[in-house]
Amino acid sequence: MTRMLQSRHESEPELEQDMPILICYDGSPSAKRAVSVARATIADDHAVLLHVWEPPVAFLADAFSDPGLGLEPPLKVLEQSAVNRAQAIATEGHELARNDGLTVEVRVERDETSAWRTILDVADEIEAELIVVGTRGRIAVQSDLLGSVSGAIVHHSR
Repeated sequence: MTRMLQSRHESEPELEQDMPILICYDGSPSAKRAVSVARATIADDHAVLLHVWEPPVAFLADAFSDPGLGLEPPLKVLEQSAVNRAQAIATEGHELARNDGLTVEVRVERDETSAWRTILDVADEIEAELIVVGTRGRIAVQSDLLGSVSGAIVHHSR
């Protein structure tokens, strides 16, 4: 069963030391706060830090292409840029966690369906007992248009 993180009071028992923890990180202020809250809340100092990245869509790449130039397909260029950005965001999360005293295994996963589904798939894979996620993503408009990732995780987690 996967549970969402809630702050622990001094009178509440600490979480088990060997429990797998998944920290979702997208570089947003909310995600940065979630890393700090995770460190202050969990008893273990090891977790998996996950960044989920979305690949560029083909129609976007086509908008930047010029077939007459014979250049590398723009989709490949845009995808490599997205991968580089995802790795930079994950590295930032790793540094933040390390500075907070957490040892994290970093994972960067391509979003094939939806960010929340990818997060839950990784949580299932590592048998996470706890998912730590911010309440608002990097782009506020995205939450309104696509639905809240954190809300979907709460709704669909087991």
